[in-house]
Amino acid sequence: MKKIILIVSLMLFSQYHAKTIRDSAYSAPETFSRFDFDDDCDACGCAAGNGSSGFESLLNPQFIGIKYFAQHYKAKENLFVKDLTQDQYFNTLQLWGKIPLTKKLSVYASLPFHFHEKKTMQGDIKINGIGDLNLMGIYQLVSSKDNFHQLSGGLGVKIPVGKFDEKGTSGVNPSFQLGTGSWDYQAALNYKFQKNKVAVLVNTDYTIKTENKKNYRFGNQWNYAAAGFYQVAGNENSIFSVKTGVQGEVYAQNKQFDEALPNTAGSALYGKLGFEASYKKLSLGTEVMLPMYTHLAGGDIEAKSRLSIFLNIGI
Repeated sequence: MKKIILIVSLMLFSQYHAKTIRDSAYSAPETFSRFDFDDDCDACGCAAGNGSSGFESLLNPQFIGIKYFAQHYKAKENLFVKDLTQDQYFNTLQLWGKIPLTKKLSVYASLPFHFHEKKTMQGDIKINGIGDLNLMGIYQLVSSKDNFHQLSGGLGVKIPVGKFDEKGTSGVNPSFQLGTGSWDYQAALNYKFQKNKVAVLVNTDYTIKTENKKNYRFGNQWNYAAAGFYQVAGNENSIFSVKTGVQGEVYAQNKQFDEALPNTAGSALYGKLGFEASYKKLSLGTEVMLPMYTHLAGGDIEAKSRLSIFLNIGI
């Protein structure tokens, strides 16, 4: 198993340095191809853990791909000092894919590899390893005759593959983990409007988190996002589009032995800007997110920035 993990991580790392990363994009000339949705729920979220990167636009109806997702937070290192001095970096490389079973039903899966770091007065603390496995079924609920409007829904489960360290919950950010150690469940909705060179996506998802074997339960999480896309250029083989939007996250309190833990709830709102490009079955894109509002862990944690990059291959 350790050899398999090492091989997978080396493949991911080499792909990242070769500029290969996430989302999807083969489409017909001069128009967007069909947009679909997919969740990228957090691997071990609470007030400032591995937050969601949101639902991304997926221009290929079926794909395999790789994504890099980086997050930066500032945390209060010393409870007796008001300043947020501790830098925390959450980094994830993720293998993912979406395979249609029927015209309306598809299955999505993702497996992350995390390498996190936080800087403390006692020195840097680093953890790395495989995170929790995500599986989701996605069903197209509504599609207008002109195909301008589509509504899709999804139900998913997160399988606790990643390691949960009970000692890590004693810090300012209990989400400094590889996994939650719990089976978590998700419901999601995605609405898409698409006409000519313009597309709009509105997404929301809710994750119910359960108690793990250490009697610890991360708070439930609600994500929501809206993004607009405009096709700048395109022909029969390639397409380039820009996107902008907002994304929000709301976290409930964590619990241990069914007792609510203080300074573990919170919320954040991000503005985001990015692009997507494709050539035949290859698609490449990136997205930068900056906080418009952040109040995490009772103010003990502040969101700073996020960056995602992806490469997908249509199958």
